[in-house]
Amino acid sequence: QVQLVESGGGLVQAGGSLRLSCAASGRTFSIYYGMGWFRQAPGEEREFVARISWMSINTDYADSVKGRFTISKDNAKNTLYLQMNSLKPEDTAIYYCAASSNPNARTMTSAYDYWGQGTQVTVSS
Repeated sequence: QVQLVESGGGLVQAGGSLRLSCAASGRTFSIYYGMGWFRQAPGEEREFVARISWMSINTDYADSVKGRFTISKDNAKNTLYLQMNSLKPEDTAIYYCAASSNPNARTMTSAYDYWGQGTQVTVSS
């Protein structure tokens, strides 16, 4: 089993920054896993935000966050990060960390095997 625990969410004004963290653990977790961030706003489907390959060589971002968000991971700490700058009210959502046994998992939710419980991010205007 794999456990993913997100932290770092909160309330921030538009233009502000937040850094989300996701601590991974479990007997079957491997640094070879691909990892990603997704988000879900009220009444909306869960959508892709960013992903990173196990060696941090490849990253992808949703067009809506490109240039503002940065995904990174520390394999020594089994921790995934999402640095979010220039936040906008439309970034308000629950943010979920996800892990995939495919080291190069991409943007689809179905590509990910494990999910965290989510952390709320609220951006006020």
